[in-house]
This record gives sequence, C-alpha cells and structure tokens, in this order.
Amino acid sequence: MNADEKFELITRGLQEVLNPQIIKDVLEKEERPLKVYWGTAPTGKPHCGYFVPMVKLAHFLKAGCEVTVLIADLHAYLDNMKAPLEVVQHRSRYYEFVVKAILKSLNVPIEKLKFVVGSSYQLNGDYTMDIFKLSNKISQNDAKRAGADVVKQVANPLLSGLIYPLMQSLDEEYLGVDAQFGGVDQRKIFVLAEENLNGIGYKKRAHLMNPMVPGLGQGGKMSASDPNSKIDVIEDPKIVKKKIGAAFCAPGDANNGLIAFIENVIQPIHELKTEERGSFSFYIDRPDKYGGPIKFDSVKELRDAFVNGNLSPVDLKAGVTDKINELLEPIRTAFEESKEFQAAAADGYPVEVKEKKVKKVKNKGTQYPGKVSAASEKNSSSVDGLSAKFSALIKRNSLYVATIFGGAFAFQAFFDSAITRWYEQHNKGKLWKDVKPRFLEGGDDEDEEE
Repeated sequence: MNADEKFELITRGLQEVLNPQIIKDVLEKEERPLKVYWGTAPTGKPHCGYFVPMVKLAHFLKAGCEVTVLIADLHAYLDNMKAPLEVVQHRSRYYEFVVKAILKSLNVPIEKLKFVVGSSYQLNGDYTMDIFKLSNKISQNDAKRAGADVVKQVANPLLSGLIYPLMQSLDEEYLGVDAQFGGVDQRKIFVLAEENLNGIGYKKRAHLMNPMVPGLGQGGKMSASDPNSKIDVIEDPKIVKKKIGAAFCAPGDANNGLIAFIENVIQPIHELKTEERGSFSFYIDRPDKYGGPIKFDSVKELRDAFVNGNLSPVDLKAGVTDKINELLEPIRTAFEESKEFQAAAADGYPVEVKEKKVKKVKNKGTQYPGKVSAASEKNSSSVDGLSAKFSALIKRNSLYVATIFGGAFAFQAFFDSAITRWYEQHNKGKLWKDVKPRFLEGGDDEDEEE
C-alpha cells in the first residue's frame, strides 16, 4: 500500500480533517507509520455508536498506523463527576474489554493496538506544570467554548470543565502522536490545541473527525447519558427489538437515526469485512403477506425505497433489529465467557438497590404496665387531630385575624351575660324590676283616697 492509498484509507468516511498536510508529510516524506490516538472517557456504558470510531481504528491499523487508545479516566471524573473516583478504574477496564471485543468481532487484529490509562501520566509533575502554562495562555471563555459540545453543561459550571479541554490538548504531546482522532463534537477542543500548543513549545498536530450517529429519538446524538437514545453493546436481543420498535421513524422521511446507523455503521462494517470498496447488502425478512423478503445492494437504493414508500418503517425497523443483534452477538458471547469482563461491568456500574418503604405499624397498646395503652393512643390521636385543625385554622392570615376578632366579640358577650346574671342573683329583691310593682300599687291607693 503506497502513501496515497494509506492516506485515502486513513481519511475515508471522515466528516472533516484539520491539517491533512501533516499526515501526508509523515507518509510521503518521513516514510514512517502515522501515530494517532483516540481517547474515550469511561462514563456511561458504551453503545452501538462506538462502532463508528472502531471502524476507523480498523482503517488506521490496516493502513499501518500506530494506534493508541486513551482511556481518559481523569477526564471522566472532571466532566461534572460523571464517573466517581471509586468506580472509574473499573469502568476503565470495562471500556478496554468492550473496545477489544468490538474490534475482534470485526476481524481486526489488535496486537498493534496500545491502551493507555490517562492517570498513568497525567498526575506527574511535568504534565501538571504544562497545564499551568496552558492556563496562562487560554482564557476562561476560550476554555468554556472549547468544551461546550463535550463537557456536560450546567447552570453553575465547575472549574473542572475548564481544565478538561486543556488536558485533552496536552495529551497529544504526552502520547507522542502525529494526529488525534475523535467525533466532530470534539472540533472546538482540536482547534484549541492547534492554536495554543505552539505557545508552550509543542508542535501542531492533525485532527481527524468522524460524523456523530444520531440517537433513536427525534434529534440529538446517540448518548450514553440518555438510555432511550442508544443501545448498549451487550444489550439483550429483546431489549434491542423493543428500543428499535420505539425509535422515531416517520414514513418517507429518511432523516432518522435508523438510516443514519445503516450509513455510518452497517455499510462501513460490511465493506470492512468483505474488503471490497463500496460493497453493501441489507436483507429484510419480510412476511410473504406483506410482499416477502427484500434485499438492498446499496444504501442509496434503500434510502430511495423508504422515501418513495416502497419500504415501510416497520420493515426498516425489523431489518435494523436483525442487523444490530447480528453485530452484538459476538460481543455478548465475549462478555458471557469472561468473568473479568463481567466483574468490570458489575464493579463499574453497580446496580442501585432502592429501599422498599416499610409501612408503619400502629401501636394498639398492651395489657402490660409501662406500655402505651389503646386509650392513651386514642387520646394522643385526639390531641394530634386538634393540633392539625388548629394548624389549618391559622394557616391563612385573613382567617387568623377573623378568628381573633370573632373570639373577642364572643368572649365579651359571654362575659357581659355572666356578670349580669351574677349581679341580679346577688341583688334579688332590690332591683327596680323587683320593687317597681310595689311603687305602682302604692300610687293607685292614693288616687282612690282622693
């Protein structure tokens, strides 16, 4: 394979390449293998979208490149603590198992693949000093903008999110590579590295970017943080069928995650396995009553059939489900056959056990002394009921004030009535109402005498 053929294979299927001349100079002038690294932060469980970078790693290895896979454990911790320190080392091992299993399923030899854990060199003194140097050259706004598409964005961002892009830029130097490979969502970090590494005495690198695979929902990329948008690489076949069945797929609209997956994953893998450029085969086992099985020999043919209504969403989903389960089967097998693989998954992603709510048992009392009796509990309940009513009464200011005034008037009326009765009782026979008849009787006698 000559330099031009290697360059074509290295850049095949990429969305963008920054500084391609650096790659050409290594292949043509220096006549040595291109050194490239791909980094991944061990946060959520890897999903089917990881097949996209795995295909490119296969291309790099086939082109004779020296490939390094960086398991960026500290990056996972810095990204809003997506991976707590107590589990990040287990997730790092799980990611290594997954990457190797995917590449083996694609018949890619992994002997030339090098795995490096970020914390193995990112904690030394020289690396820390270079972080300080970069922090003196990169503004807060530039660091924040660089990580906007990668680091989780929150209302009150942490300082760790600003360190993240600086470290990713510096990794190019400490891994000794000519190029860094990643998704197109990494572009701003790549540009940050190009603009600032020269400022601390390090050379500029090339940057290779693959397209992002859309999620299963309506819009957005396939993400480990959104369970409904992705399919894990060890997902159960029934769950795969369920998730694909629920995927957004409007009739006649080819802009959906399923066709994008066919274009970016299924077609390149078929081409890789057959070693025939442009080869494609997609079979759908459609029931006879709906037209029988159907086969497509190109992505364009499949896309046109879907747009024209000759391929229904139901049939497309059935075909994608079968193809994904076919891709995942060797990875599931590798997982089931390896105790270490299973232990890494269990330790890295422990299952959260929710505590069941225990219903409180009422104390109904007892015949033994010293225990709360049923009568006491009843009295207590009555007091609690009065307290609840009182709390409800004073909850609103207007009701509280009205209660005070009403109570005052009621008390005044009661007090006046009580005093009047007491006074009348103690002065009985002396009051005007008692002596008035006698005065009236005396007056009548005088009138008669006259």
